[in-house]
Amino acid sequence: MDEERDSLASIARAVRDRIEWETALGSFGGVAAQLAAPAVDPQPRAAPERSAPAPGPKAEEAPASEPRPVVAARLAAPDRAAALRALDEQVGACKRCRLHEGRTRTVFGVGNPAGRLCFVGEGPGRDEDLRGEPFVGAAGQLLTKMIQAMGLAREDVYICNVVKCRPPENRTPLPDEMATCAGFLEGQLEIVAPEVIVAMGSTAARQLLQTTAAMGRLRGSFHEYRGVPVMPTYHPAYLLRNAEAKKPVWDDLKKVMARLGLPDPRAPR
Repeated sequence: MDEERDSLASIARAVRDRIEWETALGSFGGVAAQLAAPAVDPQPRAAPERSAPAPGPKAEEAPASEPRPVVAARLAAPDRAAALRALDEQVGACKRCRLHEGRTRTVFGVGNPAGRLCFVGEGPGRDEDLRGEPFVGAAGQLLTKMIQAMGLAREDVYICNVVKCRPPENRTPLPDEMATCAGFLEGQLEIVAPEVIVAMGSTAARQLLQTTAAMGRLRGSFHEYRGVPVMPTYHPAYLLRNAEAKKPVWDDLKKVMARLGLPDPRAPR
């Protein structure tokens, strides 16, 4: 038991030290992957391209067809929770873009630190800014119902946003704001290492997939983020204004369930 506690403490310290070093460089990519190595060797490396593998074969990198979050097989759930807490501390102290000026609280992420399924939204709204938790307003209540319709609970999945501070008047995050916050999202996804990601809304889909395509063209089919299947679909807030979009969203979620091998609770028996 003492050895396990020492191991967890060591991992948490490694995460904290690595993130602090990455912060100094202005990048958070590769935090979890570094934890999978036997030792942390903080040597500056170029951030990986999101749309294509880096040029030139490297023995230590996984092929493009394999999931990039290789830490999934290395870290147990408690270790991932510790890594997420360390990253959350960095988010709370971040003042690298203008969004920090109007925030009440940073909004990191919530749910299962080893969840097979991750939902990524755009950014916090008023309710989220006040509580410091993603998707707790009207759109969040609808998301909870969507998750329950899949036969799951919020505690079974991981939920986060592209940006961690509320944009003024709930506007769409600006490109430089998303770029500044991108490393936090990348770190979250690398630590949680989900098997499938649901990108809710065009902002999340475009950030993850690095595309300018419209949601109407993206949804309904799986895409990839570093080898992880991504299903873009409409944001719950959009569904509150457009009830007719609920059917195609449910179709998207059924494809996600099939990909994960989950039974459809609504299917006739």
